[in-house]
Amino acid sequence: MKPVKHALNAIWDKYSLVLKNDYRNISIPNVKRYLADAFAMGPYYYYILNVTDSTLSGFHPHILTLHGLKEFPKHLKEIIDLIHPDDLPFVMEAEAWTIEVMLQIGFEHQLHLKSGYCFRMRVAENKYELFQHQAIHTAKDEIGRLVQALNIHTNINHITTVNNYIATVSGINLRNDFYQKGFKIEKIEEKLGKRLTKRELEILLLLTRSYSDKEIANVLNISYHTVRTHHKNILKKTKSKNSIELIKRSLENGYL
Repeated sequence: MKPVKHALNAIWDKYSLVLKNDYRNISIPNVKRYLADAFAMGPYYYYILNVTDSTLSGFHPHILTLHGLKEFPKHLKEIIDLIHPDDLPFVMEAEAWTIEVMLQIGFEHQLHLKSGYCFRMRVAENKYELFQHQAIHTAKDEIGRLVQALNIHTNINHITTVNNYIATVSGINLRNDFYQKGFKIEKIEEKLGKRLTKRELEILLLLTRSYSDKEIANVLNISYHTVRTHHKNILKKTKSKNSIELIKRSLENGYL
């Protein structure tokens, strides 16, 4: 059967040394193990992407209700077709950049890295709303090429309707990498001028998961007063008055 092509093939084909392009049947991973590393402050769904032929499996059922679908998509092209056409060029640029960053870090660490960016998708009401895309790589072949990923899409339209056109690569499973690049935004350096430190990013992610300052101190093995200082600095840098505003600002500035 002739393979189905989609927009990202043009990007992935350039990285055949790290992305496996011939079919391989692999088992579905334990999704719950990875969800703890994902931001999902809103309606979300996930699916497993077989990178070798872009087929999909392991769906969370919300994909049907959120997008008004009658059946689960079989191929990544069906997901890409839901993306707003004006956002697709950014998606391709962001995807290429995330692969380059992972190559820079070292593809041997790929299973401990997460990529993310936002785009508008068509929803059940036949309109477009803003979603956050997160990709966690879950399996590689015997020579280190990626064969499987868990993709998580969260509807964040209730938090912000501003697409920041920022892509990130961040560490998971005890890695604290954080890389960020803005696309299509005027004065992006001014927007991201007050960058968070790696420690502040760690605390921010825990705050968005509803951890208290005392709980964060225990998790990170630092003092409560140190956490409080970082917490205040995070609010100041993101110009946030409370937790709800912090999440909104963090999304708009590409920290989540």
